[in-house]
Amino acid sequence: MKTLWDVFSNAIVGSLQWTWKSILFEVPWYTNYFWGLILISLLIWGLEILFPWRKNQSVFRTDFWLDGFYMFFNFFAFSIVISGVYGIVAALFNTLGIHIDSFSLLPVSTLPQWSQLLIFFVLLDFVQWCTHILLHKYPFLWQFHKIHHSVKEMGFAAHLRYHWMENIFYKPLKTLAVMILGGFEPEQAYIVHFIAITIGHINHSNIKISWGPLKYVLNNPVMHLYHHAYELPQGKFGVNFGISLSFWDYIFKTDYIPEESGNVTLGFKGDEEIPSGFWKQITFGIGKSKPKDI
Repeated sequence: MKTLWDVFSNAIVGSLQWTWKSILFEVPWYTNYFWGLILISLLIWGLEILFPWRKNQSVFRTDFWLDGFYMFFNFFAFSIVISGVYGIVAALFNTLGIHIDSFSLLPVSTLPQWSQLLIFFVLLDFVQWCTHILLHKYPFLWQFHKIHHSVKEMGFAAHLRYHWMENIFYKPLKTLAVMILGGFEPEQAYIVHFIAITIGHINHSNIKISWGPLKYVLNNPVMHLYHHAYELPQGKFGVNFGISLSFWDYIFKTDYIPEESGNVTLGFKGDEEIPSGFWKQITFGIGKSKPKDI
C-alpha cells in the first residue's frame, strides 16, 4: 500500500521527468509546454517591439528580467513542487470516498470534440474569473495578489508574475471545474491551455488590440490595462477581472474602459511596500506582513 510520502514523491518525480523530457523534446511537440511557453513569449515580445502601443516604453521594460524569471518559476519550478501536495490531497479525498467524478453535473465525454473543448475553456475561465474577484475582494487574498499588481510597466511576461500562493487558491477551484465535468478533461485540452497562455500574454503586452466587436467576448490589452490601473472608479475594489474572456465583466457589470490612450499609471495605493527582489516578493504576505486596505 502506498504511503503519503510515496504519493508525494511519485507526483513530484513524475512532474520533474515530464518537464525534463519537454526540455529535451522527448514529448509530443503539441504538449510541450516548456518550449511552447518560450515560443509564445518570443512571438508576443516580437510584436511588442514591432508595434509598441506605448512607444516611450523600453524594449527591456521595468522588471523585464524579473518577470521572465517568474514565468519559469511559476509555470514549472513551483508547479513541480506543488504537484506532490495535490497528489496527497487527492489521495486523502479518495480515502473518504470522494473521487474526481463525485460532483459530476455536466458529463461531456460523449459530446463532439470541439464542444468538449469549448465547454472546458468557458467553464475554467469562469472559475478563474470568480477566483480573481476573490483575490481582489478579501484582504488576506489581496495581500498575495498585490505582487501581480506591483507591475509598473506592462509587458507580456507580467502575465506570469504572481505570488506562488495564488496557485494554492486557483488549483482546487480548477479541479472542482473538472469534477463538474464528470472528472473529464478533453484529450485535446492542451489546445485550451496554449490558447489561454497566448491570450494572457497578449493582454499584458505593450500592443494595442481591442478585437473590434469581439472585445465583448475576448479580453484584450486595452481592457486589462485598466484592471492594473492605480486609480479605480470610486467604490470599486477592482474592474475588468476577465482572464481570457471579457463577457463575464460585461454580464456582471464589472467592465471599465474610460479611454484607450494606454497612458495609465499602474499599481495600487501603498504599492511602495512591495519589495523589489524576487525572494522577498515570494515571501511577501507571509508571517509579519499585515494586510492593508485596498
